[in-house]
Amino acid sequence: MIREALAMILDLEIDLEVVKQVGRGDEVLPAVRETRPDVALLDIEMPGATGIEAAAELARSGLTSQAGAPVRSLILTTFRRPGYLRRALEAGASGFVVKDGTASQLAQAVRRTAAGLRVVDSVLAEEAKWQGSSPLTGRETEVLRAAETAGSVKEIAGMLGLSSGTVRNHLSAAMTKIDAINRHEAVRIARDNGWL
Repeated sequence: MIREALAMILDLEIDLEVVKQVGRGDEVLPAVRETRPDVALLDIEMPGATGIEAAAELARSGLTSQAGAPVRSLILTTFRRPGYLRRALEAGASGFVVKDGTASQLAQAVRRTAAGLRVVDSVLAEEAKWQGSSPLTGRETEVLRAAETAGSVKEIAGMLGLSSGTVRNHLSAAMTKIDAINRHEAVRIARDNGWL
């Protein structure tokens, strides 16, 4: 419903045309290959692949628009999390805007992205500047991601092919770095900051 509403809003702009809508992140690249748009507007959370993953795949693809310019991705999110912004830009997204803006602001963000400009929510950019990057190592992040769905250390170890002792060490290190009292709080803190 929200995707269709955004498409209707953008289609009201005389100089913008929505050429395709998809509901899953893993459908983005095939849709872009088919339609060759100037901008792919992506939600940060989609089934199949996140908007960040889809933006990275799109950046690696080297696909061009019908006008011959690289297809650019603009991520739209409800989450005002500096970690998400940083990860999106590192993945190759051209822009990152929050859904609480006006319809004209969204249309302007699409235009600016199509023109090759970087578009970033200014409040979020300021927060990201002061927050810094994730304090977690890649393995600690991987262990916390697994901890989101696993019920025990043994399950996490099995999922990642690690020993239970190694998993405990990574969980302990992550909890210490982000001042969490247990692994569930560590997952919540990391998720809230956009590190997962």
